[in-house]
Amino acid sequence: MFWLLLLLLAWAFTGTACTRLCLAALRAAAVDARDASAGGERDLTLYEAAFLSGGPARVADVTLVSMARQRRLLLAHTGWATVVDPRGRDEMERSVIGAIGPEGQSRIAPVRARAAGAEAVRRLADGLVRAGLAVPEGAGTTVGAAVRQVRAAAVAVTVLGVTALLLPVQTGTPRPLVGAWFALPLTLALSCLAIARFEVHPYSRWASPAGQRLLSALAGRPAGDERSFLTSVAVRGIRAIGEPELRAALTHRDQPWRE
Repeated sequence: MFWLLLLLLAWAFTGTACTRLCLAALRAAAVDARDASAGGERDLTLYEAAFLSGGPARVADVTLVSMARQRRLLLAHTGWATVVDPRGRDEMERSVIGAIGPEGQSRIAPVRARAAGAEAVRRLADGLVRAGLAVPEGAGTTVGAAVRQVRAAAVAVTVLGVTALLLPVQTGTPRPLVGAWFALPLTLALSCLAIARFEVHPYSRWASPAGQRLLSALAGRPAGDERSFLTSVAVRGIRAIGEPELRAALTHRDQPWRE
């Protein structure tokens, strides 16, 4: 009857994982209801759209691209950033200039990392969280983590079921019946995954449901001007850059940088 112990383990894994997923989905639904009217008719700034789409790193990228397009910052395809105009027009630009350093030149990779961790970006994030447009730190992956746990439970149940079927028969219990018992927790896990895919997906690490709605509204804006180009970079990232040299500068990979 050793297979019964394996069956109990299978139910424990499945029950724990599915319960966690249900609780996470309920909390997410409560947040959706609370933030249903968050943001109202407000328009997102360029930096806000960048943060909600890709987090602090995206804010740094948009700032670099904006300054480079205005010829106030030179981004070389070799991966170097050079300051042309040391006067930042807002706190994000001043953060980038400060990240480059007093010499006015630095590798782009460390500049992006320092700018993404700047105080200005943290204040931007806090403001979006207070407005109900951004997910509080650490909360964005709750549902995703629960889904991954259910997937792991499904794999565990399968392994336990196969193990039970491979054990020597010590009782009169037919093997098909043993397999049917393990099929029950497996069915429960797969059903939860299917429901989560249609009811909870997609997840967002940065934007709340209200923030996602405002980001969706940006897609309907007319294209063609500089603002539209930068908005596209904010929402889609550096893959939206059509200029080969500028894209090469931001995607350049070389030896790991050191302080």
